[in-house]
Amino acid sequence: MDLITEKIKKTSLSTKQDRFGKFISALALLLITLVVILIFGFVITRGLATFTTNKISVSKFLFGTNWNPSVVDPKTGQPGIGALPLITGSLAVTVLAALIATPFAIGTAVFMTEVAKKRGARIMQPVIELLVGIPSVVYGVIGLAVVVPAVRSVFGGTGLGVLSGTIVLFVMILPTITSMTVDSLKGVPQHYRESALAIGATRWQMIYKVILRAATPGILTAVVFGMARAFGEALAVQMVIGNAAKMPVSLTSPAATLTSVLTMGIGNTVMGTLQNNVLWSLAMILLLMSLVFNLLIRWIGRKGELK
Repeated sequence: MDLITEKIKKTSLSTKQDRFGKFISALALLLITLVVILIFGFVITRGLATFTTNKISVSKFLFGTNWNPSVVDPKTGQPGIGALPLITGSLAVTVLAALIATPFAIGTAVFMTEVAKKRGARIMQPVIELLVGIPSVVYGVIGLAVVVPAVRSVFGGTGLGVLSGTIVLFVMILPTITSMTVDSLKGVPQHYRESALAIGATRWQMIYKVILRAATPGILTAVVFGMARAFGEALAVQMVIGNAAKMPVSLTSPAATLTSVLTMGIGNTVMGTLQNNVLWSLAMILLLMSLVFNLLIRWIGRKGELK
């Protein structure tokens, strides 16, 4: 009877602990969900004030090329709130950085997982982790001290522009794409390699024809994830891109991004004014673009599941 009673007490205690654990988990999930909903609600509410309170046309905001909310255009009698130069600048540095970083990331990941597994991981993994841990401001300072003078000496001009921002972002997102690509290559089943070699494929044919193709969804996810980070980067890009809110006409021309304009202007405006509302509208665009990147990552992940 004593053994039975003791087992009943242990079972009751275990049940209480399970219930308490489930309660804590549900509470944490509810809190995270509530925080996300509040962030989206607050940013979207403030961002829509430009169109609801100030009566600004959505098409004029998204496709206008004149950005100067504090000055009224004498021709139209309205302030310049065209965000197209900022959107173009953000997309330009993001896409270019991803295009440059992807081949380097794939090559490094292949070296670490297929060519020199032990030596590659021992040498490259600490380097990647170190690059991930470097603060954005350090990248910006290095960009000002090294990248901008190099671009100026080769291409002329001030050196501040889309190209400098692209180079800095390329270095920043390279470790992110590389580490995720390494995980994707490691996730390819070993029998894929063995089967390819068994039918007479060389190691490079096996890597190119089998491993990289099987890992393509994971690699695409890594690229999109890197683009999401690049699109939201503010400080490092702000220091090297020139911060000129106009349409970029070349890689060396100064430009501006959504994040750079936000960080420079949000503290210098009064809440509720047009100048403040349009900045919140830029923040809403950034938030929606982050949502698009996340949905794209999830879609690629579902399409690329190994059966």
